[in-house]
Amino acid sequence: MNSESIRELFDQVRRGKVTPDDAVARLRHLPFEDLGFAKVDHHRALRAGMPEVIFGERKTPLQMAEIFARLAKHGGNILATHADEKQFAAVKKKVRAVQYRELARAIVLQRDSKPYGKGMIAVVSAGTSDIPVAEEALVTAELMGNDVEHFYDVGVAGIHRLLANRQALTKARVVIVCAGMEGALPSVVGGLVGVPVIAVPTSIGYGASFKGLAALLGMLNSCASNVSVVNIDNGFGAGYVASLINRLP
Repeated sequence: MNSESIRELFDQVRRGKVTPDDAVARLRHLPFEDLGFAKVDHHRALRAGMPEVIFGERKTPLQMAEIFARLAKHGGNILATHADEKQFAAVKKKVRAVQYRELARAIVLQRDSKPYGKGMIAVVSAGTSDIPVAEEALVTAELMGNDVEHFYDVGVAGIHRLLANRQALTKARVVIVCAGMEGALPSVVGGLVGVPVIAVPTSIGYGASFKGLAALLGMLNSCASNVSVVNIDNGFGAGYVASLINRLP
């Protein structure tokens, strides 16, 4: 469907020949934009609730800048994860309003501040070393229109730090918990709250933690029934899923 076809579709809606719902259904399946090295999906927000997110790792600065600029032309908030400062510098030449969130390693363009979430999302980290992954989750959830609060360095080695925030955590509609080492924190949090807990294993820990594998297996074996798990260091995935849950009625 080209631009002429889109105008025709809008005219049919105006004349009452096509319902708005039918028009949206057709627009959901519009073709992508082929850049040669990337196929940019401009209509993902219609299908999934948020524009395509750019995974920055191993993309050249020029590739990142071109993809980001093409997405930016279509409005909405734009996010690039696992991005570095060279990529950010290249993007900023094309899109001046972007920001670099250093801890999260994210390039952000926020133009839509409308709240879409129904409640608060809490982002919890076991230790200070887990904060970069937690920040990726936080940035993702914020860009998807959620009220987000963070509770950092509240791991089980000093569990009184977590319990001091218990009342605040019970106000959350979804809780994201990032932890490395043995990955015990999500189970503890899951026992304290009555909402979905999304566990994020991080690659933090000594040798036998196997770069997050021990935490991943520990979280998968959680005895707390409200805990689900995303992949190692996948703060983005946790923030995205939490946002979708938080939009539910």
